Amino acid sequence: MTTDATQTTQSERRNFLRGAGLAAAGIGTLALAGTPALAATGRGKAFNKSANDLDILQVALALEHEGIGAYTIAGGSGLLTPDVLKVALVFLGHHKGHRDSLAALIQKVGGKPVEPKSDAEYIAALNLGALKSQGDVVTLAAGLEKGAASAYLGQASALKDRSLTRLFVQLSTDEAVHWALLNAAAGNPLQTAPYLIS
Repeated sequence: MTTDATQTTQSERRNFLRGAGLAAAGIGTLALAGTPALAATGRGKAFNKSANDLDILQVALALEHEGIGAYTIAGGSGLLTPDVLKVALVFLGHHKGHRDSLAALIQKVGGKPVEPKSDAEYIAALNLGALKSQGDVVTLAAGLEKGAASAYLGQASALKDRSLTRLFVQLSTDEAVHWALLNAAAGNPLQTAPYLIS
């Protein structure tokens, strides 16, 4: 017997996966145009090494570590259906790619990339122990992605080396795509105000 709630959940899941497939295809197309981190360095030239820019890159890397930790822990929680887990793993892959690009840039200028925290630290910091359902996971992930999109957008203007701006705008875009898909999957209404990420 199928209930209205089950039909709604299945419909939301189908819509979520359809949207995630389109997002993954779009991000894959952007990847063919070249890695933003390589473009940021002017095809191999080191960017202007300022302490401020290096600090911003380190914070960005820490954000990616946090995203990887959250998706890894939530993905292993047993709370996600196989279809939703598949999408979470795609997003996890995006975050790993971001992490690798940022770490390479930091190393290129002689910095030591910040290390990820332990799973226990992420569980405590993000209150992951309170997650009781797939809906809880999706809502948390949506909030983290929106926060990351906003952070990258804000930091893009703080960079002294303008060649890094494209990378940070790309990172913000990727996070915004993740947020939009997760927000829809959580059943939240489409926001009508302009400038969704601030």
